Amino acid sequence: MFSADERDGARNEPGAVLPGSPTGRQDPRYALALVTRAEQALQWCGRRPGWSCVAVALALGLPLIVALIALRGDRWYPVLDLAMTEFRVRDVGTSTTPLIGLPGRIGTYPDQGSHPGPLSFYLLAPTYRLLGSSSWALEVATLVIHIAAIGVAVWIGYRQARWRGVAVVAVLMAVVVRGYGQVPLTQPWNPYLPLVAWVVVLLALWAVLNGDHLMVVPLVVAATYCAQTHIPYLALGTGMAVVGLGAVAWTVRRGRRESPCQRGPLVSLVVAVVAGVLLWLPPLADQIWRRPGNIRQLVDHFGSPPDAPIGVREGLELALRHLDAWAGLGGQFVGTGRFIAAASAWRGLFVLLVWLAAAVIAWRIGSRALRALHAVVAVGLVLGAVSMARIFGRPWFYLTLWAWSVTALSVGAVVWTVWTVVAWWRRRQEVESTSATPAVRGGGRITTAAAAVAAVITLLTAVAFADAHHAEERLSEAVGALAGPTYDAVVDGVGAASGPDGSYIVRWSDAADIGSPGFGLLDELERRGLDVAADTYFRVPATPYRVRPRAEADAQIHLATGGYIEAWREVPDAIEVASFDARTSAQVAEYDEVRERFTARLVAEGLDDLVALVDTNLFGMSVDPRLSAADQADIGRLIELGQPMVVFVAPAPADEDPGAL
Repeated sequence: MFSADERDGARNEPGAVLPGSPTGRQDPRYALALVTRAEQALQWCGRRPGWSCVAVALALGLPLIVALIALRGDRWYPVLDLAMTEFRVRDVGTSTTPLIGLPGRIGTYPDQGSHPGPLSFYLLAPTYRLLGSSSWALEVATLVIHIAAIGVAVWIGYRQARWRGVAVVAVLMAVVVRGYGQVPLTQPWNPYLPLVAWVVVLLALWAVLNGDHLMVVPLVVAATYCAQTHIPYLALGTGMAVVGLGAVAWTVRRGRRESPCQRGPLVSLVVAVVAGVLLWLPPLADQIWRRPGNIRQLVDHFGSPPDAPIGVREGLELALRHLDAWAGLGGQFVGTGRFIAAASAWRGLFVLLVWLAAAVIAWRIGSRALRALHAVVAVGLVLGAVSMARIFGRPWFYLTLWAWSVTALSVGAVVWTVWTVVAWWRRRQEVESTSATPAVRGGGRITTAAAAVAAVITLLTAVAFADAHHAEERLSEAVGALAGPTYDAVVDGVGAASGPDGSYIVRWSDAADIGSPGFGLLDELERRGLDVAADTYFRVPATPYRVRPRAEADAQIHLATGGYIEAWREVPDAIEVASFDARTSAQVAEYDEVRERFTARLVAEGLDDLVALVDTNLFGMSVDPRLSAADQADIGRLIELGQPMVVFVAPAPADEDPGAL
């Protein structure tokens, strides 16, 4: 079959399999070559830790990249808060650059306050513009922020424990990505945007308490980003930053006594403070130039909240539910997004007791790094419990998602403490030399095991994220179906429309979704180049630069849903230009059945005043505390089934009353 020369030649090729060999055994030199290449790769990583951390961050971001590719196939149309976010990202760098954050449930509508700052818009804008200012570009920009945050976290791990630290932080970030799931991490909604950056805050504070004064800079920057983007992080981020700045200030004071020439901590402290001041200049400018400024509105609202806080008891129960590691971490074996699942306060209490025991042990025999980690967990738990107890109104799930990162860190601290106890015990039993103690020999095993775990979690998450879907797909599909025909009708001058150069006011009468598709339609028509604006009533959510008096519009583009459609079909000179109803005949029948059952129950419960809202404001009535669990279930089902939507082109109304047709 083969000549002797051919067989000898094959033997001379490193790693070649001998042709005709019954075992197919490889040359031992092949294994040696692999080891050599591995050593060379490790040496390269050691010489270029920065690029290596970038590579690790991209690897950990693989699930997000997979999701992004999957999302590219379907056009997405942002609605409500996401459309408001795109308005502001689109404005960055213009004369209307935003100075404050997204509007929130702060103060009195329609002049409500906003979240503290615009930093998230500034960070989203470069990628958004670079990729063509499409809705998909907004999703890409979101992922860029998350992957950058992962990279900073990995870098912190490298600074603290070299590649062992990188591997352990990789496990933490892999768990966080899997725990929050695809939809929260791929949409630019302000409660979701800080989720990964919050982990950077925790790790940076750990590094500072462990003696790495330089990490006070990313601590302040990440805390500012979180605090500006979503109001629940304001107290949390401020508390973490104050602890970190205080620790570095103490180091500066002690260092000046011991070594007057040491300036490293002082420089880090100054840079962090300057960075923090610069990042807060836009909200300060808004407070100076506008009356009332947003900072004043925040102070007034949270200083005198409209509702009583949920209190210590309910706040502590909520905090304990977020400590349920079995639901949040163990549940990830069966799926992603477990940080939004239900949890048990009793299991959370057990985790808290275990962590407390581990913290006591670590304080006695642990290293400074381990003690610092437990200290960060302690600060996070205390600040978190206080924050939750101060929640007023309905404790929406998104207000406390940050707590799962503290839980993950607490579990990591417990595992580290157990490892320390085992190593300490074995050292006492060993008679070997110090260089051969189990604690030293175990370092390589920790790195290898952690890297393997991170890789497995990331790959499983990537497979799960391959089936990605957009946020609010039902409403996105509706806006997509309505925007094209509406644009064509306006350009063609249908009805009162005056063509592509006209000025239009976009209005809506929404029976179920508090105007979500209306904001989406406004956003999409603006993207297509029409001169559109909202009613002046929406001057805060739509921005003051996207509203106009009705008298200044050539015509109105009106979106009516559900029970408002027939009323609009009776409006003189209103031309129907687009319609959408994704429901099947069976779903229409189910909608009618659920609606009849729901209204009958409302009457039986003595809530006759809410019956009219079933056909005019479903989502708005859902926050009424008098509703039963069965009522809430029916409302949820009616909203999920959806309603027909129709767009009309009509003359601009003369009446500025927001309720007028």
